[in-house]
Amino acid sequence: MKNKIAFLLLALLMLFSCGEDSRKKHIPTEKDMSAYLMVYFKDPTHSLYMAVSPDGYTFTDVNGGEPIMRGDTIATQKGIRDPHIYRGPDGAFYLAMTDLHIFAQREGYRDTEWERPGELYSWGNNRGFVLLKSDDLINWKRANLRIDTIPGFENIGCAWAPETTYDPEEQNLMLYFTTRFGNEKNKLYYAYINNDYNQLVSEPKPLLEYPKDNNIIDADITSVNGKYHMFYVAHDDGAGIKQAISDHINREYVYDARWYDPEEKACEAPNVWKRIGEDKWILMYDCYGIDPHNFGFSETSDFVNFTNLGRFNEGAMKTTNFSSPKHGAVIHLTKHEAEKLALYWGLDMKFH
Repeated sequence: MKNKIAFLLLALLMLFSCGEDSRKKHIPTEKDMSAYLMVYFKDPTHSLYMAVSPDGYTFTDVNGGEPIMRGDTIATQKGIRDPHIYRGPDGAFYLAMTDLHIFAQREGYRDTEWERPGELYSWGNNRGFVLLKSDDLINWKRANLRIDTIPGFENIGCAWAPETTYDPEEQNLMLYFTTRFGNEKNKLYYAYINNDYNQLVSEPKPLLEYPKDNNIIDADITSVNGKYHMFYVAHDDGAGIKQAISDHINREYVYDARWYDPEEKACEAPNVWKRIGEDKWILMYDCYGIDPHNFGFSETSDFVNFTNLGRFNEGAMKTTNFSSPKHGAVIHLTKHEAEKLALYWGLDMKFH
């Protein structure tokens, strides 16, 4: 309670200490950043978690390893997976998650393993996403988006791993994700979404034409020096991370057969994030083929040569109060944003 009161007092002080002109929203850039925010989920709870880091190496869960938002309160299937967070060009935070609970029968949320027959729609067979939008990482507006309501997509077998980005050519937010028709192969699609982040404004289209008849999932797109680097999961003799590059965010990606993760076991959920103030990027991935599962990390300056940083608590990357995260994503925060988030959750942490 004391933390919540302190947070409210801080918010009021900031409001009244600013004049009308100075309250005009400043869209932060990299030079304003001094911290990192990770979102992730855990299988036992199917809920949303957040962790922060002042240096991009050591992450601390903001709520002591407990969910900040429970999947059974926001998802139609009573569980979320695959959270991804993005800061839009308007400065707002966009958080997209898979609306799916893979243990819903065991937990008593439904009578069957899946919502629909597995022989017709295969593993997981959900149909939509949970979308959240916020200006402060604390107050969120939610939408539950169903892909199967779109004409021509009524028979989809899944809607997984949504991510948000901005297409400068279309000047619009773009949502891209994994889907399939019935029990066919999983593929990558994209569509444009409105600024309220609650409705698609275009029909989904294929994002990557894969040259093999195999499943591809979990795309993650990063813009670097005029090129778009898309990392994704290919199920070619096991599951691992591959990269495709294009001059355009939504088309003409060039296939590359190389594996970009150093793992011997299966991994998924690639997410690329930049080290603040350095020409270094981290390729983070979910090593789900090991027990207990963990995140792995590789570092690059040119997207050709990658240095293996190991997994959480086995190398340079550390956690302080949580373990076994699943399918995460990382963005930058300003010092004020990080301090505000930590104060709200009662986390005693310093940011520089």
